[in-house]
Amino acid sequence: MTNVHMIVGSLVVLAYIIVLVLNVRAATGKPILSFQRPLSMAASGLFLIQILLGMSLLGEGKDIPAAHYLIALLAIFSVGAEHMLTGREADSQRAGRMAAIANAVTLALVLTAYMIGEMNGS
Repeated sequence: MTNVHMIVGSLVVLAYIIVLVLNVRAATGKPILSFQRPLSMAASGLFLIQILLGMSLLGEGKDIPAAHYLIALLAIFSVGAEHMLTGREADSQRAGRMAAIANAVTLALVLTAYMIGEMNGS
């Protein structure tokens, strides 16, 4: 299960890099692509699966520094902010800008949690 958690963690980081690039693209005035919002939702879903896998590992008695899961749980707020703030925004450039900021925060948090996990995982 630890290997699955590490693989999904890598996919979460990759997904948020892609979503960030797409939102920066939208923030610069380029049109939002038709698959951009579903991809962002998929990244969020993958992140949810990652959290559930991590909680399962904690339940199995796996040991990891508290910072790993606390930082990962903090990312829930930036993921929620992205979807809450940009879902109703009429101006696509402004929506892209807000989403890019939220994605940058999310990426920083999940990357930090990922690095802690990689350094301390078994």
